[in-house]
Amino acid sequence: MKVGNKTVKAFRWIIKILREHAIPFQISGGFSAKIYGSRRPVHDIDIDIPEDRFKDIMPEVKKYIVYGPRHYKSDAWDLYLMTLDYHGQLIDIGGAFKEKVCDIRTEKWRPIPTNFHTAKIMNVFGIKIPVVNPHELIEYKSYLCRHQVEDIRAAKEYIKRHKMKK
Repeated sequence: MKVGNKTVKAFRWIIKILREHAIPFQISGGFSAKIYGSRRPVHDIDIDIPEDRFKDIMPEVKKYIVYGPRHYKSDAWDLYLMTLDYHGQLIDIGGAFKEKVCDIRTEKWRPIPTNFHTAKIMNVFGIKIPVVNPHELIEYKSYLCRHQVEDIRAAKEYIKRHKMKK
């Protein structure tokens, strides 16, 4: 996976903090799609953690916070969110269990709770980490707008190459 040096440094920094606090997490969003082979550039590093664990990492991350942690709602998302800017690399840490996404086809809110047990353990920049299951990534990305097509394609190709069953 080809990304900039600031992305690698930010990734290693936040994973170290999460592991030091034994916080369950998984990589999700566009960053997980990149891990699965998406050609879209990385905008941010998306990570899901339990809502009640944000407080545990505050001492280490507070000087990098640009949003939250607090409830965030847009046309597409409804979740507990904290955004960090670690030396120019954005990191979105979202609540794992109360997250919702608006289905563009029905305009209804759909819950998309994180299932840490189905995450795929992958080696990213030399670190074994949990990544959202590609089937689950496809499911929630299909509710969103058209620019998700590349991420869905990459996840489907990954599933096909690795002969993964649902």
